[in-house]
Amino acid sequence: MTALAQLAAAPDRAVLAAEDLSMFGTDPWWLVVIKAVFCFAFLMVTVLFSIVWERKVVAWMQLRIGPNRHGPWGMLQSLADGIKLMLKEDLIVKRADKVVYVLAPIVAAVPAFMAIAVIPFGPSGNEVSIFGHRTAMQLTDLPIAMLYILAVASVGIYGIVLAGWSSGSTYPLLGGLRSCAQMISYEIAMGAAFASVFLYSGSMSTSKIVEAQHDRWFILLLPVSFIIYIVTMVGETNRAPFDMPESEGDLVGGFNTEYSSIKFAMFMLAEYVNMVTVSAVSTTLFLGGWRAPWPISTFWEGANHGWWPMLWFVVKVQLLLFFFIWLRGTLPRVRYDQLMKLGWKILIPVSVVWLMLVATVRALRNDGYDFNTLLLSVAGAVIAILLISFVVDIFRDRSAKGAGAEPAPEPGPAFDPMAGGFPVPPLPGQTLPPVPRRRPRHERELVVSGGPDTQSDGSQMGASPSDGKEADGA
Repeated sequence: MTALAQLAAAPDRAVLAAEDLSMFGTDPWWLVVIKAVFCFAFLMVTVLFSIVWERKVVAWMQLRIGPNRHGPWGMLQSLADGIKLMLKEDLIVKRADKVVYVLAPIVAAVPAFMAIAVIPFGPSGNEVSIFGHRTAMQLTDLPIAMLYILAVASVGIYGIVLAGWSSGSTYPLLGGLRSCAQMISYEIAMGAAFASVFLYSGSMSTSKIVEAQHDRWFILLLPVSFIIYIVTMVGETNRAPFDMPESEGDLVGGFNTEYSSIKFAMFMLAEYVNMVTVSAVSTTLFLGGWRAPWPISTFWEGANHGWWPMLWFVVKVQLLLFFFIWLRGTLPRVRYDQLMKLGWKILIPVSVVWLMLVATVRALRNDGYDFNTLLLSVAGAVIAILLISFVVDIFRDRSAKGAGAEPAPEPGPAFDPMAGGFPVPPLPGQTLPPVPRRRPRHERELVVSGGPDTQSDGSQMGASPSDGKEADGA
């Protein structure tokens, strides 16, 4: 082999060495079944615990009692809710497409369970022994494991869209389309946040990404990517304050309005399983995965060996689930236009610019430049851009004030919102007719006990109190 061929083959060998996943696929079939059952049981138990935890934490935040009847301290409340939903009457709307109507909850729930297959609960080596067989604490891994997670998450969107379409009703259809638009919009920024992790770890394999964080977690190296992913994972799971597709207070449920019994329970199960999945992905990508936190890992060498890594992984996932609950009990629901503006005009541009910066820094690092010099240069460039934009905004505001306020546009012709048979909002340039039952502000007056409060009273018609006395005297 010539020297040129050796140079050409060297990068390929490096990639193959980095993506060596030979430890997976060697387990006997019964051990694979045990791992699969464990992953399913882990999700189900975490969901049952999360529902109770959410209701108790929100009750604590709002100075309420919370569930305290089913089981000790109300810990079996979510199990009682599941039994109640299974025993409720299962209704199917007459106008529904029955086949799609029944398959939609399954399509939404099954992909939510599939993503956990590539999440590492511990080191990828033969770390633990199960019935005398040494194995890794992970069901399987792929060279493109993160793309697999994005793919199965995208399939779950079909369940929501099909649920709204197959219900045979207008409002579930609108709720399904709105949820689809929201989830697709936030997946774009989520993918850009993933790309930054791929650049730093050099791999899309989940086990290799965790191994790349052996000395420093990616939350410290890529804080902007972590923040972007935290926002997008809340929007991806349709949780408050981004729960417009299921805003029960004003939409009755959105895409799942026409569902009941076990099919409705499957939609709720898919939501909570997705919460656990995105929390596990966040832990794997940014929080060191199964690695012990910094103070523990420094003085205890066995913290990252044996069964202990599973403890650190579960603790990190539960902290992120608490973050979900904290948001729901703290922030009000945003408007849909604010949600889409945040996704398209803020998160996507910021994630793309950040990805370009990360790629530039990685390319310069590969060329031998010092990391501290690169960090200072990038920070200086960002500060300079912010200062320039700040100065431009100041001069723009001054020029707007100097030019004076623009005259208000003349109101357009009034229109009938019920002309087409359905109430429609006004288009730009059109104005709604005034509401007849509401009096103008200058005609309103404070109504006191026993005083006049309608236009039929004498004081509103121009009669004076003396006129009333003269009439009584007459």
